Amino acid sequence: MSRISSRFLLSLSLLCTSGSVCLAQATAEAEKPKAAQRTPEQKQAAALQIVPVAKRFLTTLNAEQTEKAVLDFDSEKRVGWHFIPMKSRKGLPLTEMEEAQKTAAMKLLRAAISKLGYEKATAIMHLEALLRQIEGEGGANERNPEKYYFTIFGKPAAKQHWGLSFEGHHLSLNFTMQGNRIVDSTPFFYATNPAQLKEDYGTDFPKGLQVLKAEEQVALALVRSLSETQMTQATLPGELPSEIRAAGAAQPPLEVLGGIAASELTNEQQAQLRKLMKAYTSKMRSGVAKENWKLIEEAGFEKIKFGWSGATRLGRGHYYVVQGPTFVIEFINVQPDASGNPANHIHCVWRDMQGDFDLPITK
Repeated sequence: MSRISSRFLLSLSLLCTSGSVCLAQATAEAEKPKAAQRTPEQKQAAALQIVPVAKRFLTTLNAEQTEKAVLDFDSEKRVGWHFIPMKSRKGLPLTEMEEAQKTAAMKLLRAAISKLGYEKATAIMHLEALLRQIEGEGGANERNPEKYYFTIFGKPAAKQHWGLSFEGHHLSLNFTMQGNRIVDSTPFFYATNPAQLKEDYGTDFPKGLQVLKAEEQVALALVRSLSETQMTQATLPGELPSEIRAAGAAQPPLEVLGGIAASELTNEQQAQLRKLMKAYTSKMRSGVAKENWKLIEEAGFEKIKFGWSGATRLGRGHYYVVQGPTFVIEFINVQPDASGNPANHIHCVWRDMQGDFDLPITK
């Protein structure tokens, strides 16, 4: 099970239309209706039930696998996260699962995020195969679409707090649940290398593919719309960063770097800022996204700041931050891709300014 499963790779296959991502779900076969079609209301109710999906995944595991996959809710490993390649991580990797277990695991991931969030996550996993192809022997040990780990913290139950982590290279998705309700979904990290495919690598990896297209292009459209005065306000002090802040830290950075307030933007620019934020919340489950937007509006949309550093065109390093009282988004594209193309390697994250992992921030 340590080798890359060709069946699993096939299940994560990509399609691309007009530069947008469209993926075959990794659990498509498992999700085919086995009886009469359910009504939309029944489907929605079932989709909200993450506890049964977690329990079904756990029933597929043997004792040795369960020991890796399940940790105490209060384990310090729950707040440990990162997105860099690692020899090993917390949890049970897909590489150590049978096909039926992988299907159950991916159904659990799908239950925790939106369809779009799932499609982008599986696309990022699939890109590991491309990195292995580009890097050759240099990436043979690190690049594996199955080197992603599932960890459940505590016991999934209707009235209990429990947690879920899905993590590997360029993905770290962390959830805290109260029964079937996701009460926190941060840190919520996605990244891509290459950010945009500059060459055609075949059907699965067509030229022009951009998994995190909206997260970059919508921001570029916003910054290019700023007047000279607005750009002065939006420009962050200091040099272009080399990475997002507090990468791997249990809590988000508290410092507000600067930027232009939403109240200083035109109506059209405010709409573009909302569109940018929705590029992130659209990857979350609808209920989680709605709750985030409710908190944002209650705290005051006008208080949100948009800050920019670096170039305003592709191929040159750039960074932005969107920060409000309840959340912070950070995006950076400064590293070259695996083929050496400059500024073609994206890291981006959504964090909770009230405290990641449903834990209060200690100031």
